[in-house]
Amino acid sequence: MDILVFGAGSLGSLVGGLLARTHDVTLVGRDPHIAAVRRDGLRITGVETLDVSPAATTDATGASADLAVVAVKAYDTETAATVLANGDYDAVLSLQNGMGNEDVLAAHVDAPVLAGTATCGARLADPGHVEWTGRGTITLGPWRPADDAEAAERVAAAFRAADLPTEVAADMRRRLWEKLAINAAINPVTALARVANGALAEPGPLADLARAAAVETATVARADGVDLADETAKDAVATVARETARNRSSMHRDVTRGRRTEIDAINGYVVDRARATGASAPINRTLAALIRGWETGAGVSTPEHE
Repeated sequence: MDILVFGAGSLGSLVGGLLARTHDVTLVGRDPHIAAVRRDGLRITGVETLDVSPAATTDATGASADLAVVAVKAYDTETAATVLANGDYDAVLSLQNGMGNEDVLAAHVDAPVLAGTATCGARLADPGHVEWTGRGTITLGPWRPADDAEAAERVAAAFRAADLPTEVAADMRRRLWEKLAINAAINPVTALARVANGALAEPGPLADLARAAAVETATVARADGVDLADETAKDAVATVARETARNRSSMHRDVTRGRRTEIDAINGYVVDRARATGASAPINRTLAALIRGWETGAGVSTPEHE
């Protein structure tokens, strides 16, 4: 399969690199990473060590492929969708954090849109080098059209052919909300407290706050028509915090590096849906306000949150 990975950061580079063992893959990202991949190939270390040679570019305007995998930050989805709209793809798969990305893609591209989640651990160590920090699985399913199981099965088969464990699910909206509960709990709390994920696996005020944010997210999910139980959300947070104990969350890394976060698509999305459904989300609102306040102070906020 001819696959374009739009967003060659840590996860995009890992997934693209693993797919490149079997398929024709093009990574789309920024220099100096892309320049290093183009010159020397992509090195993957950690869980396994391998060297692959995907194509690499900083400009995907007018490109075409059997599949486009979108792995950009949520705030870059609109830009990615605009570029992809000028190309030709049989399917587009989002493997991103937060909620709302699939709807943005569906509004622009003339192709089936798939929603996906990935539990693989990855860290961009150096230009041309991604560290594979944890095995995981990819779960994907149809988003638009909602009943396009054929496209989902075709993509899943291609991923499995490259030894990437992949499941097709019909309930991706519920699964995205569960992932959102995990991110809404772990990301801002670890970023604000400057702790690794494992700190939330230990009894204490940080774990209590994370659980409360997850339960509140589940409450908003149910108000939005998605059956996500409080215990399911709490258990998911505890499992991820325990299994990724040594990892720093993506939002923690963004704050440490002085970069804009994905708060709008995570806790901000919970707050927006709470407002739209008449639910209450004071914990998510507070966490979003604190991260947005940090962004303003760091000079990386968007104009509407300055």
